[in-house]
Amino acid sequence: MILSKVLILSVSAGEGHMRAAAALKSELYRRNPQTEAIILDTFRYASPLLEKVVLGTYMEIIKMSPIIYGYLYRQAEKEKPLSGFAKHEFNRIMNRLAAPKLVSYIEQMQPQAIICTHPFPLGILAELRGAGRCNVPIVATITDYTVHPFWLFEHVDCYMVAADGLVKAFAEFGIRPEKIKATGIPIEPEFSKVRDKDKLRDNWKLDRNLPTILIMGGGLGMGPMAEVVKGLGAAGLPCQLVVVCGHNETLRLKLMKQLPSLQGKIQVHGYIRNIHELMAACDLMVGKAGGLTASEAMASKLPMFITDPIPGQEERNAEFLQRAGAAKLVRGTKDLILQVKDYLRNKSVQIRMSVAAEQIGRPQSAMTAVNIIEDLVTQFTEIEDAR
Repeated sequence: MILSKVLILSVSAGEGHMRAAAALKSELYRRNPQTEAIILDTFRYASPLLEKVVLGTYMEIIKMSPIIYGYLYRQAEKEKPLSGFAKHEFNRIMNRLAAPKLVSYIEQMQPQAIICTHPFPLGILAELRGAGRCNVPIVATITDYTVHPFWLFEHVDCYMVAADGLVKAFAEFGIRPEKIKATGIPIEPEFSKVRDKDKLRDNWKLDRNLPTILIMGGGLGMGPMAEVVKGLGAAGLPCQLVVVCGHNETLRLKLMKQLPSLQGKIQVHGYIRNIHELMAACDLMVGKAGGLTASEAMASKLPMFITDPIPGQEERNAEFLQRAGAAKLVRGTKDLILQVKDYLRNKSVQIRMSVAAEQIGRPQSAMTAVNIIEDLVTQFTEIEDAR
């Protein structure tokens, strides 16, 4: 069934959840340009108070004390997945403040399916389903390479997970296996296109014959990027660097001032929209382990050296990717330089990590996800018609 009306609920905590939502929307429009696919920033729409208090606190904890955030994340991991006290109380508050306006929106839109790329709106929908107030397919799109109890609810029809290795882990938390689909984290359909690396390097004014390292810190330009660029740029390595600062203009200006004192060929960019091209042009990525960024890198067969992951989901992402052989977790700039030197002189390591990344990568993740959603809607429609 080609979908004509889909609601995608997300939360603008960082950029990854909203980018996954945007990837699904792109695929829905690719199939049917007349589709009404709405991305709703749930808290911003339903409860500005929740957005200010919850997301404001979340971002401040990550910036000011990531250790505390990591502790809270791990404590939440230890709770019972479907009935933990903290999750229950949090969802009770969210439903009280956000559900009324959200219910009104859903009743007015009448979507064929509702997709959640963040656990907070998923909890609201699951509660509504349990009360008999949401009789459309509810789909959870997990945006990390891990399982966390805050994503797990009884009344969810389908869980889309990042990799095959996570299906069993989800099932062990009491979710029926038929509800769990290894689609990959949704990324833009552009990542599924085969590209000529030499032509891309020409377009980006990069040397075709030099190994190319992409340095990123997500959309917000977080992490020790200045130290990484300074360390690699002063190490005299036989490579070229491409740095993407995202929306962090302060960082971009700082790096531009540093360039004259550094060796080798270095490009510095702000926020760019065609990151799929740049990833396809590079050989190695140095940066953080956000779920969306990692998913894009894996789809581009791009190994990762992970620096300073945020305690919590980024640590879990780093652990998963390292176990798979597609990434290495480095400890500080000195370790990074040593690891990069070893990588550049060892062709077998380059090939092995690239192959591991390709095995994890799901360049058609958004297409696979929409296929499953279409089937789910068809099943729901047939059941309703039979009643």
